[in-house]
Amino acid sequence: MIHNIDIKKTAIETLELEAGAIRKLTQFIDHDFITVVNKILDLSGRIIVTGIGKSAIIAQKIVATLNSTGTPAIFMHAADAIHGDLGIIQEHDLIIALSKSGNTPEIKVLVPFLKQTGNTLVAMVGNLDSFLAQHANFVLNTSVEREACPNNLAPTTSTTAQLAMGDALAVCLQTCRQFSDRDFAKYHPGGTLGRRLYLKVSDLSDNNGKPEVSPSANIRQVLITITKYRLGATAVIDTNGIVGIITDGDIRRMLEKHEDVTHLTANDIMTRNPKTMRREELAADALHMMRRHNISQLLVTQEGHYAGIIHIQDLLKEGII
Repeated sequence: MIHNIDIKKTAIETLELEAGAIRKLTQFIDHDFITVVNKILDLSGRIIVTGIGKSAIIAQKIVATLNSTGTPAIFMHAADAIHGDLGIIQEHDLIIALSKSGNTPEIKVLVPFLKQTGNTLVAMVGNLDSFLAQHANFVLNTSVEREACPNNLAPTTSTTAQLAMGDALAVCLQTCRQFSDRDFAKYHPGGTLGRRLYLKVSDLSDNNGKPEVSPSANIRQVLITITKYRLGATAVIDTNGIVGIITDGDIRRMLEKHEDVTHLTANDIMTRNPKTMRREELAADALHMMRRHNISQLLVTQEGHYAGIIHIQDLLKEGII
């Protein structure tokens, strides 16, 4: 074991080598790449992605990215394919096979069977003279000059190139399909990302109740209402709808300003023209508005009528912040 190597230098050299390999991929975005994108866009079936060894791991990641961005895909391990998993392939599917050399025994055995199915075969390969490249309908070139491995053996730069090419393919498909953040949310309902993309204001405000007072309400009534609902605020409502909001901050400022508050009403201390959000808007948009205006509550409306309050603590509990 060597302890005196320059670890920082080695790490930087690795990253620079892999970054250079990715930059070189821009030269390989050719007619075959464009044709493959268009074929997938017109595809009535799915994409079957296969590989062996480290390429199989990259293939699984490409499948995950395609599925999450609106392109149905299935992973098929190259070794398992010849032991029954070829049944995964259906008539209208397109097959993408990943291999650095394109000449591994498993790939050389598998390719003739793939050709027999009549499906379009795309090779994502680092050797254009390989068995796989020569028998594929289209080639996505992921050639690299060398691996980052000091022995030029362990798949490092080559798998990075495959991963980046897969991302380029998925993003092109996503862009062509105009796959929006709302579409993305359908496939990511769990976790913080999913909640930010699908959770509505109503999902939170409907659990809070609707504190409200009239403009003529006295201070005692205002305090009782704010305390009862524990939202730090109450809406001020008259016959024409929302006329203001009173928050804990408004109460504190009132007490600092007036020695005698018994004569004051909600109309005297409320903030007029309060910020509001519609029930059907995203909770994440409510957070943006709160941050923009440095406030902790928003009044919620439905068809212009008062429907409740959303508090910044609601967003915190749901992991939106």
